[in-house]
Amino acid sequence: MKKTMWMKGLAVLALAPALALSACSSQGGKPADTSGGGGGGQAASTPRMKVAIITHAEAGDTFWDIVRKGAEEAAAKDNVEVLYTNDSDAGRQAQLVQQAIDQKVDGIAATIANPGAMKDVMKKANDAGIPLVSFNAGGDVSSQMGAFTHFGSNETLAGQAVGAKLAQEGYKHPICVIMAQGQVQLEQRCAGVKEKVPSTEILYVDGKDMTAVQSTATAKLQASKDADVIIGLGAPYTVTILKAVTDANSSIKVASFDLNPALAQAISDGKVLFTVDQQPYLQGYLAVDALWQNKRGGFKVGGGQPVLTGPAIVDKSNISDVLKYVQQGIR
Repeated sequence: MKKTMWMKGLAVLALAPALALSACSSQGGKPADTSGGGGGGQAASTPRMKVAIITHAEAGDTFWDIVRKGAEEAAAKDNVEVLYTNDSDAGRQAQLVQQAIDQKVDGIAATIANPGAMKDVMKKANDAGIPLVSFNAGGDVSSQMGAFTHFGSNETLAGQAVGAKLAQEGYKHPICVIMAQGQVQLEQRCAGVKEKVPSTEILYVDGKDMTAVQSTATAKLQASKDADVIIGLGAPYTVTILKAVTDANSSIKVASFDLNPALAQAISDGKVLFTVDQQPYLQGYLAVDALWQNKRGGFKVGGGQPVLTGPAIVDKSNISDVLKYVQQGIR
C-alpha cells in the first residue's frame, strides 16, 4: 500500500475473537463487540491475567472504538481479561487508576493527557508493584511517571508534518482547532504546526458539545477572512468543522488528524485535504500485548523509549487503499 509516512508504523497480527470489555464509567464510542467475530485461533496457554485500560476519552468519540478493537484482539490472543474505563475529566480518570489498583490488576495501560492529575496515582501503582505502560498521550513524561514504555505518535513531530505539508502546498494562515484546552498532546500538535507555519492561529472550542464546536468555528471563519486552512485535531471534530465551513459560506480548506469512516469518505470526496493517522488500533493492541509479555517473561518493549505508531499522512493519493481498513474498523 502506498502511503507517505514520517515514521514507520508497526505491524501486528490479530489471531482471535474480540473479547467484551467491561467498564465502570461512561464509554467512548460504540459498545464493545461481544459477538465473537474475527479470526479463529487459539488463546495463549499462559495463566489468565487482568489488565486495566484507562483513557481520557470523551463519550462518543469514535477514535477510541479503534483503540478498543486493538485491545480486544490482543486480549483474545493473550488470554487477558481487559477492564476498560474512561473519563475525560483528569481528576476522575485518576480515580479510575486508583480503582484499578484497589482491584489488584496485573497491569495498567493509561493515557496521560494531564500529567499533573495522574502523577500521584501512577506512583501508587508503581509502589503497589503493578506494571505500567502509557499510550496515546504523555509520551514525553511516560518514563517519569513510572511506565516502562509508551505507544503512540510523537505529537510534536505529527504537528510539524502537517505544518510542513501545508507550507509546501502554499498555505500561510492556518487555524488549528483545539477541543480540550490543556491536554498536552493537542497543544503539541498545534505547536508543531506553528513551528512550520508561524502565522498559525489557535482556536479553542468545547469538545464536549458538538453544537458549540460548530457555532464557534462558524463565527471564527466568518471573522477570519485571511485564514486559508482550518485543522481539526480529531476526526469527529473535523467532520463538524466541515459543517461550519458550509454555515460560514467559506472557501477555506480543511485538514485533520485521525480517521473515522466519515472523514475517510470526505478525503475521498475531496472535501478534506489530508489527515494524519496515528494508528490507534496499534496503540490498544500493543499496550495489552506489552503487559502480557512483561508478565510472562519480564520483557520491556521499547528499551525504555516510546514505540511510535505514527504519524502517517492519508490523502487523496492513498485513501482508496486505506478505506478498506477503515471499513474493518482498524484504521
